[in-house]
Amino acid sequence: MLTEVSGEKLPIPDVEETRRRLKAGQDLIGSLTVAEWLDQWLAGKRIRKSGISRYETDVRVHLKPHIGDRRLDRLRVSHLSEMFTAITDANAEILEQNAQRRAAIEELATVPWKGAENRARRKAMKAAIDAMPPFRRVTGPATRQHIKATLRAALNDAIGQQIVTFNPATHVEIDPVRKPKALVWTDERVARWRQTGEKPSPVMVWTPEQTGAFLDFVAEHRLYAMWHLIAFRGLRRGEACGQPWSETNLDRHALTVTGQLIQDGWEVEASEPKTDSGFRVVALDDDTVGVLERHRKQQEADRAEWGSAWVETGLVFTQEDGSWLHPGKVTDLFERLVAASDLPPIRLHDLRHGAATLMLAASIDVKIVSDTLGHSDTRITRDIYQSVLPHVGKNAAEATAKLVPLQRKAEAEEARRKAEAKKARKTAKKAKRAKKAQPEGKKKGQKAKREKPAQ
Repeated sequence: MLTEVSGEKLPIPDVEETRRRLKAGQDLIGSLTVAEWLDQWLAGKRIRKSGISRYETDVRVHLKPHIGDRRLDRLRVSHLSEMFTAITDANAEILEQNAQRRAAIEELATVPWKGAENRARRKAMKAAIDAMPPFRRVTGPATRQHIKATLRAALNDAIGQQIVTFNPATHVEIDPVRKPKALVWTDERVARWRQTGEKPSPVMVWTPEQTGAFLDFVAEHRLYAMWHLIAFRGLRRGEACGQPWSETNLDRHALTVTGQLIQDGWEVEASEPKTDSGFRVVALDDDTVGVLERHRKQQEADRAEWGSAWVETGLVFTQEDGSWLHPGKVTDLFERLVAASDLPPIRLHDLRHGAATLMLAASIDVKIVSDTLGHSDTRITRDIYQSVLPHVGKNAAEATAKLVPLQRKAEAEEARRKAEAKKARKTAKKAKRAKKAQPEGKKKGQKAKREKPAQ
């Protein structure tokens, strides 16, 4: 060890660190780099393919280029701060380059096609655009948090194997992720959207009336039962695509979520639910059971029509030939149907969001709502999925206001009661005078009739 230290002119290792390494059977001179450890760590991971792909992306695109050549045992918080600063600076450069390319494309669109001079100008502009960097996505707050989480997990495993004793990823500070708040498509927001085409929030929820209008619009669609199930029972996209008939008991009005179809890039694979709480039993109402029964009859007719070409997957929702639905294509199809319905736009996941909102608005206990959605904690349900429908918010506001005994409210209520009593007394007196005057009027009429001369 001393020979290697003196030969490479390295600082003398710490005594306690050397003892620890000797006791753990590790190399006394810690030469393992971050990149080498990340490769070892990824090779040892035993999780689903999509999770590995996400880790590999973080490692390949961000961690290795910025800190891969640093020694693992000498990685510090300052190194990670520098990495995230560099990512932020790269974001600014990407935005500027995207803006330049977009401006050039817009300018090109204004140049006429006719004329030799215009054609030469267009050719030069196209060449300039081709030389520009392509449109790129920035590394957003959520991605930066995932990069940090990936490195933190890798370093925690290194600590568990006694390779290092400190995890700088636990202590580095980066901007928190601000999740967009869900908003309901009120009449005012719909009117504004029709004028400008802009959504008030990335996460929007339909009112019960709008949800009903959409379901009426797609009533004859082949996958109507899927839209209905997501809208009322809040299944995730992958869970609906991967729901088998063997776990769907219509006689008992229940289905059990035991798996899902997920995307890895554009490839589709079967997987277990997202979390342990994803394994759950979902109760079905009578109407939903009827919808699924009709869907099953239609699927049996399709199976008979396709004959030997039918692909037997055993799933509730499939393509026309019985094969798997592609989750990405399901999302695209939903967006096209929403656009055709002329309703304000929502994402397919917002249909699940709306199901949670409707259940909460119907005064369903939040624990039942959480279990139905497959959440591990009711706080997730409250924080993410509890959008307030307009009439629910109004009723809550009125109920809250009635609890506070304000003096001005008491005085206003007393004045209102006095005014109503005064009005009632006046009405009663008027009716009494009218009653007294009625007999005199009758007598005068009879006397006039007797005195009337004969014709």
